[in-house]
Amino acid sequence: MRERLTEHDLTFLRQLAQDPDRVLAGDEISEEYSHDELSGTAGWPQAVFRAKNAAEVSAVMRYANEHAIPVTPRGAGTGLVGAAVAVAGGILLDLSLMNQVLELDEDNLTLTVEPGVLLMDLAAYVEERGFFYPPDPGEKSATIGGNISTNAGGMRAVKYGVTRDYVRALEVVLPDGEIVELGGKIVKNSSGYDLMDLIVGSEGTLGIVTKAVLRLLPLPQKTVSLLIPFPTLGQAIRTVPLIIRSKAAPTAIEFMEREVIADAEEYLGKKFPDHSADAYLLLKFDGSSAEELERLYEGVAQICLEQGALDVLISDTEERDESIWKARGAFLEAIKGSTTCMDEVDIVVPRSRVDALVEYTHGLQAELGVRIKSFGHAGDGNLHAYILRDGLPDGVWEEKLALAMEKLYERGRQLCGQVSGEHGIGYAKRAYLSESLPPRILALMRAVKRTFDPKGILNPHKVCEP
Repeated sequence: MRERLTEHDLTFLRQLAQDPDRVLAGDEISEEYSHDELSGTAGWPQAVFRAKNAAEVSAVMRYANEHAIPVTPRGAGTGLVGAAVAVAGGILLDLSLMNQVLELDEDNLTLTVEPGVLLMDLAAYVEERGFFYPPDPGEKSATIGGNISTNAGGMRAVKYGVTRDYVRALEVVLPDGEIVELGGKIVKNSSGYDLMDLIVGSEGTLGIVTKAVLRLLPLPQKTVSLLIPFPTLGQAIRTVPLIIRSKAAPTAIEFMEREVIADAEEYLGKKFPDHSADAYLLLKFDGSSAEELERLYEGVAQICLEQGALDVLISDTEERDESIWKARGAFLEAIKGSTTCMDEVDIVVPRSRVDALVEYTHGLQAELGVRIKSFGHAGDGNLHAYILRDGLPDGVWEEKLALAMEKLYERGRQLCGQVSGEHGIGYAKRAYLSESLPPRILALMRAVKRTFDPKGILNPHKVCEP
């Protein structure tokens, strides 16, 4: 591959855009384009092309394929594993201007969007019209294209599933520039290999999503949240399997600790509604009536009290809900603000074993002498753990970080888990994926990559590639 662009390459991009503001090169490229949300992976593209439609994306890929130029697709840059960082230089293809809602099909319960639509705008659009898009990743300023690329999950996955479960069809630009359509507005499909499902979660390494048809549901009429304080983290986490076994089907089951809540309070400048405990479970239920919700949560509340919960705080108003969930949504930024540097894991294990993973992570702090803050989706077994540098010197930090990562991923494997539940592998977690999968599986993944992208130009050095 040719990592550096020539003046001829830049001329092609400028002529294609016919707008100087949509092609950036050299000093015009903002530092923001060199990293993602965590900033741990850095790489500067030689040019940024801000595409406005699929035809432009196709033209860029066709040219790049002919001239062996690496291309990195990017949405809002909110990823955490370097998947949208141009580690090989070349062209960074910014899709954030492709941000239109194209169609709401009420007959088929689908919404057709471009990849640059923000998750928060998508949710607001459908909910104003009485519909519901269930996937709910924590970063609401992420683009739907990025969510599709990572198969994002979020807090409602315990009841509703992940992004893949709500993708009906995709328009995809292949690495050679050809535009293909996968799936359709159909509920069932047994017509050959499911290439659409292969694109979902491929982190922009197999093709570039330029349009998506998403499945919608009717908007639930009622919601209620339960904030449940526990004396210890262990009691809180060990209660989760009992809640799941009760078949009450909460929309979300989150866990949080007092020290992370304190970070969120400082970050937001607002107090959390309760300060009585060191650990909390946060549950949400939705349904068609208040009576239905009451039947669901009463049994869960009783289970929690039997397991030592200090109280069950019911939040059934928008104001109360906002104070709780806004704090939960601020955890990542709050933790970032509490330290000088950090790295993260989002290991996922069978949800019946999440208590073992959380307790292990909690104990690892003392063992390694490094702060580790964690929170996550207790209801689907997905733990977000952040290793914090604080004031550690370079060599000590690198040693402790590597050891913490090694031990966390090893414990995840022992509990029959996987490297990532929703953030993806990208560039930063490739080594851990290689350690967790059999060589034959990795070989199959690489063969799929070569089939889609024989020249290896699309988002190189990501996921399973060295």
